[in-house]
Amino acid sequence: MRISTQSFYEQSQTAINSQQSNMLRVQQKIGAMTKILAPSDDPLGSTRALAVSQSIALNTQYSASRSQATQTLSLEENALQSVTSILQNIKSLVVQAGNGTMADADRATIATTLQSNLAQLQGLANTDDGNGQFLFAGFKSGSAPFVTQAGGSIQYAGDQGQRLMQVDVSRQMAASDDGRSIFQTVQNGAGYVAASNAANIVNGGTGVFSAVAVVDPTDANYGKDFVISFPAATPGMYQVDTADVPPVSIVPATAYTAGNPIQFGGLQISISGTPAAGDSFSVATAKNAGTDMFGAISDIITALKKPLDTGSDPNRAQLLNALSTGNKKITNAHDNVLTVRSSIGSRLQELDSLNTTGDSRTLYNKSYLSDLQDLDYNSAISEFYQRQTALQATQQVFVKTQKISLLNYL
Repeated sequence: MRISTQSFYEQSQTAINSQQSNMLRVQQKIGAMTKILAPSDDPLGSTRALAVSQSIALNTQYSASRSQATQTLSLEENALQSVTSILQNIKSLVVQAGNGTMADADRATIATTLQSNLAQLQGLANTDDGNGQFLFAGFKSGSAPFVTQAGGSIQYAGDQGQRLMQVDVSRQMAASDDGRSIFQTVQNGAGYVAASNAANIVNGGTGVFSAVAVVDPTDANYGKDFVISFPAATPGMYQVDTADVPPVSIVPATAYTAGNPIQFGGLQISISGTPAAGDSFSVATAKNAGTDMFGAISDIITALKKPLDTGSDPNRAQLLNALSTGNKKITNAHDNVLTVRSSIGSRLQELDSLNTTGDSRTLYNKSYLSDLQDLDYNSAISEFYQRQTALQATQQVFVKTQKISLLNYL
């Protein structure tokens, strides 16, 4: 069969182009360091590589969220560690202030120190993250959460929102805590708080109460608030009623003996000294007795600033009772801060665990992705030289063949 010169040239050109295309393809793979340049190279491998790449990108986002959560929680932990130290110092000062040998000037000095501690606590409660976002303000993080009012009291201006962050596939974590749950809350297990001046009545006697002890938590009235009163109509007698309206009698009128334990509602307390007719004492659950840390410290400062008349035992009893109440409230607040710190520590520990798991997952995914798309250089270089040799052979055949002519043999 006769082959025309044009057909010969076309076939040769097609063969050369094919060899060049194959060699170029290998060069591109070597340059890109991948064996999949287009989905058509390996449809199944491309699909798997895309899924693994998305998983790696998602893990990267989770890792960034964990880093941000760790930073925020670490800032909270540092602030609350300082709060814990200040509260411990305040408790020591309150105990010191109860020393009966102290003069008014000494108590005023302690009050000044407590005032400084109160300012420090407010500053810590208004801690920000360095970017103008306040840590303990809830969702209202753009403004300071604890604001001093005209009367000197400190009010919470934030809300109780918690910023949740997606730190893993199925784990959302609170990366912040609101100020109310830290500085104006007590734990459910916080003990009862006793106080004088029940119903805002200033006691005129020398009665000083002891700590409240729980003797029977199964009592039907346990968990209620109580009032121990010394009615003017029955001098030398006391009675215990609930703080409900109307009150319910728990202990009927009973003869008072200084220092004898008084039991009611599963609780026990003793009162020393001589309460005056009309005096009363409240025994309330920690939540109902007032949970504001700042308010409790302010009450202690006010009590310490009040001068005592050397011969006025009622004033001294008022001071001792105020210190006892304040110390119990500060203890409850301190326990609450420790509980929040424990929660923060647990979250930080979980973040560390999630980081370890996430790093392992990312490492596995990258290894799998490498298996799917990374180029085997030995095979690629070998194929490149094979393609190059084939191209050169094709070109030489074409050159040799095109010189064949009958005239060369005449």
